[in-house]
Amino acid sequence: MPERSTRDLRGGWRGFDLRRLGFLLLGVALFAGVYLSPAWPDAIDPHGRAFALGHEAKASLALFLLALCWWMTEVLPIGVTSIAVAAGQGLFSIRDARTAFTDFMDPGVWFIFAALAIGMAFTKTGLTRRIAYRTLLLVGERTPRILLGCLLLTMGLTLVMAHAAVAATVYPLFLAVHSLYTDDDRPTRFGKALFIGMAFAAGAGSVITLLGSARAAVSVGFFRHFTGRTVGFFELSWYMLPIGLAMTLLVWLFLLLVFRPERKTIPGLRDRARRLHGSLGPISSREIRTLLVVAGAFVLFALRALVPPLGEMDQSAILAGAALLLFVLNVLGIEDLEGTSWNIILMFGGATSIGLCLWETGAAHWLAMQWLALLEGAPLVVFVLTVASIVLVMTNLTMNVAAISVSLPVALVAAPYLGVAPDVILFAILVAAGMPFVLLVGAAPNAIAYASRQFTAREFLLVGLPMTALLLGVLALFVGVIWPAMGMAVAR
Repeated sequence: MPERSTRDLRGGWRGFDLRRLGFLLLGVALFAGVYLSPAWPDAIDPHGRAFALGHEAKASLALFLLALCWWMTEVLPIGVTSIAVAAGQGLFSIRDARTAFTDFMDPGVWFIFAALAIGMAFTKTGLTRRIAYRTLLLVGERTPRILLGCLLLTMGLTLVMAHAAVAATVYPLFLAVHSLYTDDDRPTRFGKALFIGMAFAAGAGSVITLLGSARAAVSVGFFRHFTGRTVGFFELSWYMLPIGLAMTLLVWLFLLLVFRPERKTIPGLRDRARRLHGSLGPISSREIRTLLVVAGAFVLFALRALVPPLGEMDQSAILAGAALLLFVLNVLGIEDLEGTSWNIILMFGGATSIGLCLWETGAAHWLAMQWLALLEGAPLVVFVLTVASIVLVMTNLTMNVAAISVSLPVALVAAPYLGVAPDVILFAILVAAGMPFVLLVGAAPNAIAYASRQFTAREFLLVGLPMTALLLGVLALFVGVIWPAMGMAVAR
């Protein structure tokens, strides 16, 4: 027995990944370099006030750089890196450990867990397939309408499910649609439009509700901590539905222009969809229970906004209660709990903790003053688009959670100096973080779509760059015209 252990140990050392070790040490070096560096100069605001970067603030920047390095390179599971974020605050006396770990399990993190549970229920009961087949029945057999129907289906499912789960759900369905379009395995223009469109529509739809992505719940939680105001479920959707729908339609038109389908129709698609829908049978009791639970949660969200005495009801508690009911009603079981994406939940817990750490230690204020020196006197729309562009770059290169955890606190500090209201900062950042159209690593739906082998990374990039420019143009229109007309405060 000891002989075997020794052999395994030697084999383990021989197989040690030096590249992984290098990135681990790089993260540690970044932390040590900032943490041990001499005091940094004060930042000066436009009124001449000085903002010192204290020891705790500098240490929080060091911890963020370590987390960013490890998140980007995934040398550890992203959830484990997030645990290091919370533990590091206590170990290096950046913040009290109780505070750091309390923020780690912020109500917004529990909202994410509940949203994932609802997504699992829709998938497990077959509701997603029922909706998908019904959509294909409605769109007919003309290729442009089929593409539009597939994109709207993807967007629609993100209203109640995380966009990564939606992409994984519709991917096999879209493969079946493409197999009816051609018997050949080679890429087609329609295939490129279908799968790139799937990725883009998943991103566009994910910004519409708090259920479409974990980033929204975390951002709203940040916003509550930083401004003292809670953005409600339907308030977010009121402002985000028009831009999410507009981007989905623009994606459809753009892809039809760039990848004009070789064929005008797909014969037999409607019959195939009818057979598949019929094979599901009548709606089951578990599907009905799931719909009732989700509908009940939506009713409570609405009552919370309309009935003042219910205004104190926390929306994370509402959704967590809905998730609890799914287990009570036997829609979900222990195997679903064990199969939950705890890695993702822990990741957003760490992002919440480091974001609040940057804010409370004053690091966000110091960074904001440095930023203001570059943007002093900039018009409102220019400032908002600059913030959005930074988030877009960071989201494509790293993860939206890293982009949000540093950009939102910093932008909210800088905004009052330029006469910008906090609300428009939140919504613009959510739009940018939800639509990384340039690189495959920017979001899970991008990678899922790439698995179809219908397009290359270069084609995705070449399509994504003009779509990103179009996104910024649409965002400018919403910031300058549409959102103010809808009642959003954009200036202060």
